[in-house]
Amino acid sequence: RLRKTPPFGRDTIRRIRYNVSELKQLAARDFEDILQCAIPAFEGLFPDSIDTAVQELLFVLADWHSLAKLRLHTDSTLSSLEVATRILGQHLRHFADHVANTVTARETPREQVARAKQAAKKASEPHEGSSISNSAKEKPYTLDRYKLHALGEYPDQIRLFGTLD
Repeated sequence: RLRKTPPFGRDTIRRIRYNVSELKQLAARDFEDILQCAIPAFEGLFPDSIDTAVQELLFVLADWHSLAKLRLHTDSTLSSLEVATRILGQHLRHFADHVANTVTARETPREQVARAKQAAKKASEPHEGSSISNSAKEKPYTLDRYKLHALGEYPDQIRLFGTLD
Protein backbone atom coordinates (compact mmCIF):
# COMPACT_ATOMS: atom_id res chain seq x y z
CA ARG A 1 0.00 0.00 0.00
CA LEU A 2 2.82 2.43 0.76
CA ARG A 3 4.38 1.84 -2.65
CA LYS A 4 1.07 2.72 -4.32
CA THR A 5 1.02 6.14 -2.65
CA PRO A 6 1.73 8.74 -5.32
CA PRO A 7 4.39 11.39 -4.70
CA PHE A 8 3.18 14.80 -3.60
CA GLY A 9 4.89 18.01 -4.57
CA ARG A 10 8.50 18.17 -5.63
CA ASP A 11 10.07 17.45 -2.24
CA THR A 12 7.10 16.91 0.09
CA ILE A 13 6.48 13.18 -0.26
CA ARG A 14 8.76 11.11 -2.47
CA ARG A 15 7.71 7.88 -4.15
CA ILE A 16 8.33 4.84 -1.93
CA ARG A 17 9.90 2.38 -4.34
CA TYR A 18 10.64 -0.67 -2.20
CA ASN A 19 9.11 -2.80 0.54
CA VAL A 20 9.39 -0.58 3.62
CA SER A 21 10.18 -3.47 5.98
CA GLU A 22 13.19 -4.39 3.82
CA LEU A 23 14.67 -0.89 3.59
CA LYS A 24 17.96 -0.14 5.29
CA GLN A 25 20.01 2.99 5.88
CA LEU A 26 16.97 5.23 5.73
CA ALA A 27 17.43 8.98 5.80
CA ALA A 28 15.25 11.15 8.03
CA ARG A 29 13.22 12.25 4.99
CA ASP A 30 12.40 8.58 4.28
CA PHE A 31 11.04 8.06 7.80
CA GLU A 32 9.06 11.28 7.43
CA ASP A 33 7.58 10.21 4.10
CA ILE A 34 6.61 6.81 5.53
CA LEU A 35 4.98 8.44 8.57
CA GLN A 36 3.04 10.88 6.38
CA CYS A 37 1.67 8.03 4.26
CA ALA A 38 1.15 5.49 7.06
CA ILE A 39 -2.32 6.49 8.26
CA PRO A 40 -4.16 5.89 4.97
CA ALA A 41 -1.91 2.95 4.06
CA PHE A 42 -2.55 1.13 7.36
CA GLU A 43 -6.29 1.85 7.46
CA GLY A 44 -8.25 -1.40 7.49
CA LEU A 45 -5.19 -3.68 7.67
CA PHE A 46 -5.90 -4.70 11.25
CA PRO A 47 -8.99 -6.15 12.92
CA ASP A 48 -11.54 -3.51 13.92
CA SER A 49 -10.77 -4.13 17.59
CA ILE A 50 -7.26 -2.66 17.21
CA ASP A 51 -7.45 -0.61 13.99
CA THR A 52 -8.62 2.51 15.81
CA ALA A 53 -5.76 2.28 18.32
CA VAL A 54 -3.22 1.88 15.50
CA GLN A 55 -4.67 4.84 13.58
CA GLU A 56 -4.69 7.02 16.71
CA LEU A 57 -1.08 6.09 17.53
CA LEU A 58 0.02 6.95 13.98
CA PHE A 59 -1.76 10.31 14.23
CA VAL A 60 -0.18 11.09 17.60
CA LEU A 61 3.26 10.12 16.23
CA ALA A 62 2.77 12.42 13.23
CA ASP A 63 1.62 15.25 15.50
CA TRP A 64 4.63 14.81 17.82
CA HIS A 65 6.99 14.64 14.85
CA SER A 66 5.58 17.82 13.30
CA LEU A 67 6.15 19.72 16.56
CA ALA A 68 9.59 18.23 17.19
CA LYS A 69 10.94 19.12 13.75
CA LEU A 70 10.06 22.81 13.90
CA ARG A 71 13.08 24.96 13.11
CA LEU A 72 12.03 27.76 15.44
CA HIS A 73 10.45 27.14 18.84
CA THR A 74 8.68 29.47 21.21
CA ASP A 75 7.50 28.85 24.74
CA SER A 76 4.06 27.91 23.42
CA THR A 77 5.40 25.44 20.82
CA LEU A 78 7.60 23.81 23.46
CA SER A 79 4.59 23.62 25.78
CA SER A 80 2.61 21.99 22.95
CA LEU A 81 5.50 19.56 22.39
CA GLU A 82 5.48 18.63 26.09
CA VAL A 83 1.73 17.94 25.94
CA ALA A 84 2.16 15.95 22.72
CA THR A 85 4.98 13.98 24.37
CA ARG A 86 2.75 13.05 27.32
CA ILE A 87 -0.05 12.01 24.95
CA LEU A 88 2.43 9.99 22.86
CA GLY A 89 3.63 8.20 26.01
CA GLN A 90 0.04 7.34 26.94
CA HIS A 91 -0.67 5.97 23.46
CA LEU A 92 2.57 3.97 23.37
CA ARG A 93 1.77 2.39 26.76
CA HIS A 94 -1.78 1.61 25.61
CA PHE A 95 -0.38 0.07 22.42
CA ALA A 96 2.09 -2.05 24.40
CA ASP A 97 -0.51 -3.20 26.94
CA HIS A 98 -3.58 -3.76 24.76
CA VAL A 99 -2.67 -3.92 21.08
CA ALA A 100 0.80 -5.37 20.58
CA ASN A 101 -0.03 -8.70 22.23
CA THR A 102 -2.93 -9.29 19.82
CA VAL A 103 -0.69 -9.20 16.71
CA THR A 104 2.22 -11.55 16.11
CA ALA A 105 5.21 -9.76 14.62
CA ARG A 106 7.97 -11.80 13.02
CA GLU A 107 11.43 -10.93 11.78
CA THR A 108 11.81 -9.98 8.13
CA PRO A 109 13.38 -12.41 5.64
CA ARG A 110 16.57 -10.31 5.68
CA GLU A 111 16.77 -10.54 9.49
CA GLN A 112 16.10 -14.28 9.27
CA VAL A 113 18.97 -14.78 6.78
CA ALA A 114 21.33 -12.70 8.93
CA ARG A 115 20.42 -14.72 12.03
CA ALA A 116 20.95 -18.01 10.15
CA LYS A 117 24.37 -16.83 8.91
CA GLN A 118 25.39 -15.81 12.42
CA ALA A 119 24.22 -19.16 13.83
CA ALA A 120 26.09 -21.06 11.09
CA LYS A 121 29.23 -19.08 11.86
CA LYS A 122 28.90 -19.88 15.57
CA ALA A 123 28.24 -23.56 14.81
CA SER A 124 31.46 -23.78 12.78
CA GLU A 125 33.53 -22.65 15.78
CA PRO A 126 35.00 -25.47 17.89
CA HIS A 127 32.90 -26.69 20.84
CA GLU A 128 29.93 -24.64 19.77
CA GLY A 129 26.77 -26.45 18.75
CA SER A 130 23.39 -24.90 18.16
CA SER A 131 20.43 -25.75 16.02
CA ILE A 132 19.70 -23.37 13.18
CA SER A 133 16.02 -22.61 12.79
CA ASN A 134 14.66 -21.82 9.34
CA SER A 135 11.45 -20.25 10.63
CA ALA A 136 11.01 -16.55 11.29
CA LYS A 137 11.44 -15.68 14.94
CA GLU A 138 8.74 -13.79 16.83
CA LYS A 139 9.61 -10.17 17.63
CA PRO A 140 7.66 -9.03 20.69
CA TYR A 141 6.97 -5.29 21.04
CA THR A 142 8.70 -3.64 23.97
CA LEU A 143 8.91 -0.14 25.38
CA ASP A 144 12.36 -0.90 26.82
CA ARG A 145 14.27 1.07 24.21
CA TYR A 146 16.43 4.11 24.78
CA LYS A 147 14.98 5.97 21.80
CA LEU A 148 11.51 5.83 23.35
CA HIS A 149 12.87 7.03 26.70
CA ALA A 150 14.72 9.87 24.96
CA LEU A 151 11.50 11.24 23.44
CA GLY A 152 10.52 12.55 26.87
CA GLU A 153 13.74 14.56 27.09
CA TYR A 154 13.30 16.21 23.70
CA PRO A 155 11.57 19.46 24.81
CA ASP A 156 14.20 20.04 27.52
CA GLN A 157 17.01 19.36 25.07
CA ILE A 158 15.57 21.95 22.68
CA ARG A 159 15.44 24.47 25.52
CA LEU A 160 19.07 23.76 26.44
CA PHE A 161 20.70 23.36 23.03
CA GLY A 162 18.23 24.61 20.42
CA THR A 163 16.80 22.77 17.45
CA LEU A 164 18.68 20.17 15.46
CA ASP A 165 18.60 21.93 12.08
